[in-house]
Amino acid sequence: MKLPRDVSGESLARVLERLGYVLVRQKGSHARFTHPGPPQAHIAIPMHKQIKVGTLGDILKSVAEQRGVTLETLLEFL
Repeated sequence: MKLPRDVSGESLARVLERLGYVLVRQKGSHARFTHPGPPQAHIAIPMHKQIKVGTLGDILKSVAEQRGVTLETLLEFL
């Protein structure tokens, strides 16, 4: 499966919010989101215009494991 190359921090933040994550804080260009759970989960994302593919893959993999969804399902939201 190929990851999209043009995902911004804002669009990824919208996907996380649709999954129930809440913006807890932002310092500089990085935002921290928390999912109240269960189980409670935290994820930090860069709020850049274009997220690097490796970083995007790691974030999506972490979210998929935390929420018990497939990576393909998350890619549909993007």
